[in-house]
Order: sequence, then structure tokens, then C-alpha cells
Amino acid sequence: MAELLLELFSEEIPARMQVRAADDLKRLVTDGLKAAGLGFSKAEAYATPRRLTLVVDGLPEKQPDLSEERRGPRVDAPEKAIQGFLASAGLASVEQCATRETEKGTFLFVVIEKKGQATDSVLPGLIARALAELPWPKSMRWGHAGFRWVRPLHSVLAIFDGRQLDGGVDLQGAHLAFGNTTCGHRFLAPEPFAVTGFADYKRKLEAAKVMLDPADRRTTIEAGLAAQAKKQGLAVKPDPALLDEVTGLVEWPVVLLGRIDPAFMELPPEVLTSSMRAHQKYFSLETSGGKLAPHFGVVANMETADGGKRIIAGNERVLRARLSDAKFFWDQDRKRSLESRVPRLKEIVFHAKLGTLDAKVDRIEALAEALTDYVPGVDKDRVRSAARLCKADLVTGMVGEFPDLQGAMGRYYALHDREHAEVADAIAEHYSPLGPNDRCPTAPVSVAVALADKIDTLAAFWLIDEKPTGSRDPFALRRAALGVIRLIVENGLRIPLTVAFSAACENLKEAASTESKDVIASLLDFFADRLKVHLRERGVRHDLISAVFAVGGEDDLVRLLARVGALETFLGSDDGANLLTAYKRAANIVRIEERKDKTAYDGAPDSKAFKQNEEVVLYEALRKAAASAKTALKSEDFAGAMSAMAELRPPVDAFFDHVTVNTEDGALRVNRLRLLSAIGNTLHQVADFSKIEG
Repeated sequence: MAELLLELFSEEIPARMQVRAADDLKRLVTDGLKAAGLGFSKAEAYATPRRLTLVVDGLPEKQPDLSEERRGPRVDAPEKAIQGFLASAGLASVEQCATRETEKGTFLFVVIEKKGQATDSVLPGLIARALAELPWPKSMRWGHAGFRWVRPLHSVLAIFDGRQLDGGVDLQGAHLAFGNTTCGHRFLAPEPFAVTGFADYKRKLEAAKVMLDPADRRTTIEAGLAAQAKKQGLAVKPDPALLDEVTGLVEWPVVLLGRIDPAFMELPPEVLTSSMRAHQKYFSLETSGGKLAPHFGVVANMETADGGKRIIAGNERVLRARLSDAKFFWDQDRKRSLESRVPRLKEIVFHAKLGTLDAKVDRIEALAEALTDYVPGVDKDRVRSAARLCKADLVTGMVGEFPDLQGAMGRYYALHDREHAEVADAIAEHYSPLGPNDRCPTAPVSVAVALADKIDTLAAFWLIDEKPTGSRDPFALRRAALGVIRLIVENGLRIPLTVAFSAACENLKEAASTESKDVIASLLDFFADRLKVHLRERGVRHDLISAVFAVGGEDDLVRLLARVGALETFLGSDDGANLLTAYKRAANIVRIEERKDKTAYDGAPDSKAFKQNEEVVLYEALRKAAASAKTALKSEDFAGAMSAMAELRPPVDAFFDHVTVNTEDGALRVNRLRLLSAIGNTLHQVADFSKIEG
């Protein structure tokens, strides 16, 4: 068994594309190997800023020989058909074929032996196809080549069983031949060197100051940052996304620690962190009390004779300039109040069909005030103030320079203007939650404004028919819906979604291109789907949510989830599981007979027409269960409603054990089918059992 080593050496590959590119390279090459009949034991892909590497172990030296039997035309077929078959099989005469009797006559047969090719003759074309098909989010052409790649490609190292492969990559204007050499670190060891296999390749790269495995680089960076911070009695602020990005920016990570000028420590910590993270890729450090420390961690791609002193000085100088800009915006922005900035929102278009941000703020204010009826302990005046100011920081200099600080800067400026703390917090939190791991607001004012912002956005885009389609969701409406669900569920709010959507649509009458009632129905369906996604991680079955939603008229998420929970508990019991089985049996019988008779048996059964005691008992049990469930549902005693349904199990079992539904008496048969149909009608008071799987 042999090894294939492939390296694509180029200019720096963007960090965010490296992992996906390595996976795609592995997929394309291994799929090609499988299609060529070449098995292998293991394949591993690696990425650094300048190279994608793939090693495949356990490859055979040649393809397996194949034997294919092919059937031709009948022996008495027209001569033209026979000659065509012979030509397709590469035969000169019919005597080279075998004949065989089949049920349909005597046919010509031929066995074609196909010798397997040497693996090293198959690989060049396979590799070239993989490179041509490798997808990049963005790619480029360079020079006169028509070949597209993420960055200019310098060389392709391709070694099979210790030998350089023949062939290369056609760049449509130039030919890049396969080689057996690569280069080390751009500055520390740029000289090319030859390799014979993966072990030799990895060892020589290490000597040439290139750490091939991203996992090794990540571990080195993480450990280096922790060690440097510990020397100062500090801790590194966790930032997995930045750690992943920096791992893709360096081939030989060297961790250094710099200082932040004390003059800038008066800036809000979010400003310091954002400036260091977004622009400079620096790591923030914290004191034992969680306060931002006047230090930063930087990962260099160089070893220097002075231990990194010049690198640190250079990075401190760059950060000083960046923070000087931030301090200028901080000082200038506080010279004007947030309130005075609100009129400038008229200059920003929210959406061509939905008007300006100022118009959106008006809608948020009106909707937030309407929602206060459903948010306990909320102050309406503070809600109005927070809603009016929530977007004002978008026209500040700081947010213009650091867009990721929107909301956070609004909070600081509101506090500076002596707004109430609840108002300031609501400005900062009204975008939340942004995702499943983001903290959900709990303060009443924050909750009201955050709900209003998201519900207005959803209703607005639904009214202009800009709903998400498939994987396309340019306005992040799925995220907005999940945010609404979390705000309602995690705060236990009894908000009827129909009322909230109606109020939002009323504020958007002028922009609407769709009927409000259609929008509300569509939004409720959308929320049912989003709720299934939200609850999937909690192990809640999606079919139970569908079963409760299908009853209709349920737009209170807290009440709906309580019903789902009670239904789940009920179905987990023996009575519930057996009753579900009985329901499906009854529903199947009714459905089959309705299809056969081309009529519906959904009318009420005639109690005077019953012939057996089991019919009478079941009928009375259904009436009692329906009445008990109705009373329990009215008081939101969902466990009680399920208990009422559990009482149906014995009479339903007895009915199926002793009563023949499809009797020869036509009138009696119809009455019994209606009684079976009544089982479903009764159960449907608590949930649509037809939606429940299994």
C-alpha cells in the first residue's frame, strides 16, 4: 500500500476560507479515488495561510481488473444492430461473442476484460479535476491565466509512493507541473526543499518554521497567551472565534504581550475590545475581578533576535493611533445628546419599500407601548423613551467607525445624558438575543423594546412579501423570530401573537402589499416552524408542537408549550401510548370506509341506535371526557385535560374487543363509524392526534 501527498502552495489564503477549503480538497480527491476504484485506509487534510495539504494512506499501486458481461441483440437481429454492438465492444466478428438462451430468445453476449491502470497514471488527471472543481467563496484570476484560485498558486507538490507524479495543472495559458519541493516560512526559512513523503514533509516543515496542523497552532497560541497573561497576574478574555481566525493567520505562532496607554483606559471596555479585536486581531486581558486590563495579547508570525520587542513596540504604536481615533469620537459624541440625533434618522433608509429608520422608530415606539399591557412591571414612559432613542447611536461617530458597537454605545451616551438606567439598558439590549448563545433580556423595558423591534421587522417584510425562502434569508428574519420566541418563553410572557402581529400590521398599512389577515396566518405558521427549531435542542418532539398548533386558535407560546409538555407526559404513559394506537386504528377504519363509500362519517352518532353495552359505555365516556377536557382547558389545567382523555382507554379497548364495526346492518355500521369518528373529535380538543408520529 502506498501514500499520496498533495500540497497546493499559494499566496496567503484568507483565514475564514481555510478549513472549508481543506475539507473540500479532501472530499473532491477522495470521491475521485472511490470513483476510480482506488480504496484507501485514511485521508487527512491540513491548512496554513499559504498551503492546503492532503495525505491519503493505504492506496493500491494499481486499479483492480474488471470483468464486465454485456448483453447484445438477438442472434437474428438486423445486421446493422449486430455490427453496432460489435463496434461498441471492440470486436471484429460475431464469432468472438457467446450466445445464450433466455426466456426472450437467443442473444449475443460478450465478456469485456478491463485491466486496471497503474495508480500513478490515474492520479494526475484526478488531482487536476479536483483543483478545477474546488469551490471558493471568492476567487481571482492573475496574469494571463484563465484558471481561477483564491490567491495566485505557486506550486503543486504531488508525491505518490515516494515518487513525484507526472503531469500538472493547466492554468489556461501556463502549465504548473507537479513537483516534489515546497518552501518553509516566508521570512524565517524561504528556501525550497525536496520531500519524499508525509513524515519527511511534516518534519522538514517544522524545521522550516511551519506548524502544519491548525490544531497544533491553536493549542500553541492558547497556551502561549495563558502563560503570558499569568506572568502579569491576568487572564485572557475567552474569544474562540478570534482564536480560530488568528490560527489561520500564522504558520509559526509567537505570542507576545503589549501594553495599552493608560490615557485610553477611560474609554468604554467595549470600545477597547472592539478596536483591538476587529482591526488588530489582539486578545483582551482581564484582571481577576473581570475588569479589562491595560494589556493585550498579539500573535506574531515571526521569531526575532530581540525577543519581539520591536514587534510589540510597533503594535503598541498602531493601537495608540487607532484608540486616538476612538477617543476623539468618544469625546465628540458626548457633546450632543442622543435625543438631538434622532431627526438624523430620517436620512437613513431602512428599506426602499418601508421608509426610513425614523419611520421604523415611530413604529417601534407605538408597538412597544401596545405590548406593555403584556409585560408585567414595565414603565410605559421609559419604554417610550427607550424606543425613541434605541437607534440614535447609529448616527454617532463611534458607531460609524465601529458598527459592532451599536446599542452598546447608545447605552453609554444615554447614561451620559442622565437617562434612566432602564432606558439606557434597553437601548443596549434591544438587538438581543442575536443567537442561541446570546443572553436574553429580562428587564421589562428591555423586553418590550426588543420585542417591538423584532416583531415590527417581521411584519414589515411579510407585508412587502420579502419572506425567507429556502436557505435565503438576507434580512435575518429567522433569527428575529427565534429572538421573539426566546423573549416570550424565557420571560413567561402571555402575549397573544395574533394581537402583536395585528398591531404591527396596523402601523404598516401604507407599506402593505399583502392582506393583514394573510400575513398573520403566514407568520403564525412561520413561528410554528421556528418553535420546532428552538425546542429541538431541548429534546421536544416537533410532531407534538404541530399537533397542538393544528388545533387552531393557539397563539400564546407559554400556554402552547404547557400543552405540549402535558401532551408529551401523557403519551409517555401506558394509557397515552395505547390510546394513541387505538386512535390511529379508529382513524384508519373511518378513513378507509369514507374513501370506499365516498362520504364522511363525521356526524354525531345516534345513542338510541346502539346495540351493545360497549357502544353505550364508550359514548358516555366520550361525552364525559369532552366536558371534563373543556373545563380543564379553560382553566389551563392541561394535565387535567390529558387525564380526562386517559379515562377513554378502557372503553375504547372494550369497544374494539367486542364490537364489529363493519356489520351487515347498514344503519348500524354507519352509526358505529360515527362513534369511531367521535373518538378523534374528542381527542382533538387537546391536540390533533393525526399529527403525532408513532
